[in-house]
Amino acid sequence: MKHFGYMHPADQLVTFMQRIYQRGLTTTSGGNLSVLDDNGDVWITPSGIDKGSLTRRDIMRVLPDGKTEGIHTPSVELPFHKKIYEKRPDIKAIIHAHSPALIAFSLVRRVPDTRFTPDIHFTCGKVGMAAYAVPGSRELGDNIAEKFGEGCDMVLLENHGVVVGSVDLSHAYAMFEALEFAARTEIEAGKLSRPVELTKEQLDMAKWEQADLSAAPQKTISSEERDARRNICAFTHRAYDQFLFTCTQGTFSQRLTDGAFLTAPPSADRKYMEEADILHIGKSPAESGGSQNYFIKFIQAVYQKHPDIQSVVIARSPNIMAFAITHNELETKTIPESYLQLRNIRKIPFEAIVKHPEETAEIFCSKVPIALVENNCILVTGDSLMNAYDRLEVAEYSARAILSAKTLGNLVPINDQQVHDIEVAFHMK
Repeated sequence: MKHFGYMHPADQLVTFMQRIYQRGLTTTSGGNLSVLDDNGDVWITPSGIDKGSLTRRDIMRVLPDGKTEGIHTPSVELPFHKKIYEKRPDIKAIIHAHSPALIAFSLVRRVPDTRFTPDIHFTCGKVGMAAYAVPGSRELGDNIAEKFGEGCDMVLLENHGVVVGSVDLSHAYAMFEALEFAARTEIEAGKLSRPVELTKEQLDMAKWEQADLSAAPQKTISSEERDARRNICAFTHRAYDQFLFTCTQGTFSQRLTDGAFLTAPPSADRKYMEEADILHIGKSPAESGGSQNYFIKFIQAVYQKHPDIQSVVIARSPNIMAFAITHNELETKTIPESYLQLRNIRKIPFEAIVKHPEETAEIFCSKVPIALVENNCILVTGDSLMNAYDRLEVAEYSARAILSAKTLGNLVPINDQQVHDIEVAFHMK
């Protein structure tokens, strides 16, 4: 996995600004990032420069005495960056961006609810809302710094955007992407019905998922495993680029012929995950430190109970999650491809995978290759990585189509006779 701590601040700023822009989370002229160096220098993106073609030469350096170095002018929002660093010595990096979903919330003066899924809640922490003021003004800096002083690490700005502060840009970006995901999911879920929050007890249950698992060193690695590690990384990067994963979540696993399996660690950034980051889980999860992670237990149980399943995907894609956080079923009888790939999606309670991963593994069969876990995730099985990935992608696109259809009229599913004709034509079991 890429380690940004060894990169020069200017290179970090360019890398993450490009990532934010390419992800569609800010505009050419909108947003700014900064890093506070150990010697007190603030490295910050320039004002009025195209975010899509930023280079390290464009980055500005602001010395502790206020003098600047560089070929441009520092961002007009420099005052609030400095205010936050003064108010919160633990913060060393700041992201300010204008993502559409978060702007939508800022326009109605609401903070996105992070209690719909455990990973979002634990990643985002306390989120505040700062009163409106003119961009670049002292008043805006005071308003934002006040919220950070109250313990918020993420602050929405009324009619403006969001500011995120953390120990480094990598952590700040993960928090930013998580909150933006929460906002998009809540917006999409609103097309169906009112989303359902997790209770305190349910959030406490899910804390085991946050345990950090480290890839244990192995004496030997077979060619089969090397190939599987490569494929898992390739599909993970692809899923991230297709907005099926976020940088903090989304897991592919693959069974090995010796009974072990490979899976992604919770801590790896999905955009930069490498072969060495992949976890090798033995016949017992405890062999590789996974005994406290319920997803590891679940995957292990699936492979033990279903010899035909070779891959499992766990994901929280935004359109799928709109169905997971509401009392709505995800209809598969929409177009022939959706039914062929998804068959019947079983919706199960949040507690099922947390408390009963082995029992949850029992539900999968040829007619039920996918399960949607309330307020948690989608579980996808397949006879290969490609098959599992395809099913996940079809499920997300189907969910997106249904949500779009909600704005047009009443959904008309394929009827029973048409389903039967599909099953006959494609020799389905």
